[in-house]
Amino acid sequence: MSILPTRLHAELYSFDTLAGKPGVTGTNDGVSDSAHFSFPVGVVPDPAGNLYIADFLNHAIRKMTLVGTNWTVTAIAGLPGVADYADGTNSDARFNRPAGITIDSAGNLFVAERYNHVIRKLTPSGTNWVVSTIAGLHGAMGGDDGTNDQARFYLPSGIAVDSSNVVYVADTANFTIRQLTPVGTNWAVTTIAGSVLNFGFADGLNNGALFNYPYGIAASSEGKLYVADSGNNAIREISHAGLDW
Repeated sequence: MSILPTRLHAELYSFDTLAGKPGVTGTNDGVSDSAHFSFPVGVVPDPAGNLYIADFLNHAIRKMTLVGTNWTVTAIAGLPGVADYADGTNSDARFNRPAGITIDSAGNLFVAERYNHVIRKLTPSGTNWVVSTIAGLHGAMGGDDGTNDQARFYLPSGIAVDSSNVVYVADTANFTIRQLTPVGTNWAVTTIAGSVLNFGFADGLNNGALFNYPYGIAASSEGKLYVADSGNNAIREISHAGLDW
């Protein structure tokens, strides 16, 4: 007879479906399983316990709020089921396959939008959400660094924000990791790791490192980045080495 380690006895988890109905796609807002999603990809909590979802094939950002023991799902930005591009407020905004989503210390949401090749910001304004494009140019693929719409992305997927409100993006089809630094009301985009359109596997400094379709990214409180390097089936760590990464 085998005996399980004590640690396994102590760490028991429960798994619950909070919202949506398995196997059913749709655009419905609603409570618990009366709400429907279509290939949700990204999720992030806020300090109050609300969840924000990048509902990929619904082209929308959804919010889940716990009311009693149930979760109420509402679309806060984009029009579910409609793929397009537009900045604006709430359902006047349009997305095309939003993937990664993250939240900063002020409660702003940031979204890596794959098919529009841009990074979007959702700013809370009372009960509304104002959507703006902070980096990249709608429909223009590329790997250029630059400020705001001078920068280019190629199917960005993962996104994270650190304690200084610097944003990091896994720029998937460019095989790179990008940094978005706020400069006044502008955003300066730089490539901190990987080589544009040059996929492979290599550890190293800056563009001496190589990735193969990096997808997910997270920022730690110690200033390190962790990347799910999907095409390499590897988890990578990116840390500062002086001014380098």
